[in-house]
Formats: sequence, C-alpha cells, structure tokens
Amino acid sequence: MRLLHISRPVLWINTIGPAVIGVWLTGDLWRWAALPVLLWLTLPFNLLIYGVNDIFDQETDAKNPRKGTLEGARISPDEVQPIWRGVLLTNLPFLLYFLLVLPTFATLWMLLYAVLFTGYSVAPLRFKARPYLDSLSNVAYAFPLVFAPLALGEAPVWPAAVGLMAWSAAKHTFDAVQDIDEDRRAGISTTAVRLGARGVVVWSGAWWTLATVCFALVNLPVALVNAAIAGALLYVLYKSPTLETGHRLYPYSIAFPYIAGTVAGVQLVAAVSLGAYP
Repeated sequence: MRLLHISRPVLWINTIGPAVIGVWLTGDLWRWAALPVLLWLTLPFNLLIYGVNDIFDQETDAKNPRKGTLEGARISPDEVQPIWRGVLLTNLPFLLYFLLVLPTFATLWMLLYAVLFTGYSVAPLRFKARPYLDSLSNVAYAFPLVFAPLALGEAPVWPAAVGLMAWSAAKHTFDAVQDIDEDRRAGISTTAVRLGARGVVVWSGAWWTLATVCFALVNLPVALVNAAIAGALLYVLYKSPTLETGHRLYPYSIAFPYIAGTVAGVQLVAAVSLGAYP
C-alpha cells in the first residue's frame, strides 16, 4: 500500500488517459494489444515518476506542507531502497516485453518518455531545477498519444499529441506556483520561481492557447472545454497572483483532465450508440 500511495493514484489519469485516447484515435474502441501498455502506465510507470522524484526531493518535501497527503508522499531515508526495488521490479518486465514485441519506434518513444521523467528529478539533468526546461520536459506526458498508436502499428494523430504537449507544459508551471516559496528557500529555480505568479499567467496562457488551437483541429468540444477551464484558472490567478491562490486552484487543476476526459467520453458513448465503432 505504501508504494501505491507513492505512485499517486489520483494522478494516474495523466499517464493512462492519453494512452486510451491514443487507442481511440486509431479508430478502434479497444485492442487487446494495448493492454500491456496500459498496465505499465498504472502503478509501474507512476512509481517510476513519483518514487524517483520523492527519493531526490526528500529535503524540500520535508518542508512542504502538501507532502504526506494525497497530493504527494513524504518518504523517510529507510524507504529509499524499497522504492528503488519497487521501481525496478515493476518496470523491467514491461521494458523487456516492449523490446521483444513492439515496433522499434514505439519502444524508442517509451524510452524517451522514461528518460525525460527520470531526468526531471535525477542529476545531472535534473530538469526540475532548470527554469523553462522543468516545464518543457513535461511535454513527455503527451507521449502516450504517440507510442500507443505506434505500438498498434498505426500513425499518431499529431495535432492531438502536440496539443497535449503544450497543455502539459502549461499545467506544470501553473501547478508550481503554490511551491514558489518552498522551491526558492531550497535554492531551486523553477519556471514559476523565475517568472512569479503573474508571469506564469502569461507563460501558461500561451501554451494553453496553443493547446486549444491544436485540439480544435481534432475535436472542437474538447477544445472549447479546454479554453474555458484554462481561462478560468488563469483569470483567478491573474486577479490574485499569490501562492495561496495557486494552492487553492490546485484541486481544480487536478480535475482539469478528468473534466476534459468526460467530454471526450460522452462523445465516445454517443459514437458507440450510433454505430461508429463495431
């Protein structure tokens, strides 16, 4: 249960959701060949993301009141080895399977996906402490929209993938507003620290605008919902550019992909009802 908590189940939608949408965009409601990829994107990959992050952020996490809750774990030094074992034991079997079974390009995108997420926390890359790279490295959240279709022998829908890359870069910096003080005290210079709350409105607003344009090329209702939610979040932060506002908005930011996913899901149900899928 401890490793499950560290893997942040409330955030699994950020890895599973894009892969499921990637399958849908191939024109099929479900393919059994996608199951190993989807399973990997549950506990194994999220433990890799957040377990490694917790190991290398122990000092700052100890001072962060959000840690130790559903928003993130606060680990002790004696948990480091069990986390490493958990990461290796849950991820290596999938990696071996992917190398043996999946198309090469799909596996390469998966490896880049893993490298960017581990590089976010681990030196010498440690994108987390590099302004702008911390945000831009989060484009990796969109990679399942690329490697899920490739794993099935299909071409990705690039406007959707690029749109989600832009969306992810925006959301990462927006969510980091609440941590500006903790990061500054720890000597970590993030995009949010560098720009300040007001600057984040401009930075994230630009990326969310690009995301909306890309989504509109694929699905107009999702694009409109994206614009409405992003606009509301940015407006509130603009009116009150404080860390407290960032923290207050965080639950709504977490709900963002769930709401957008629901809009896509309703359309999917309608498509199934109308016979669009066999």
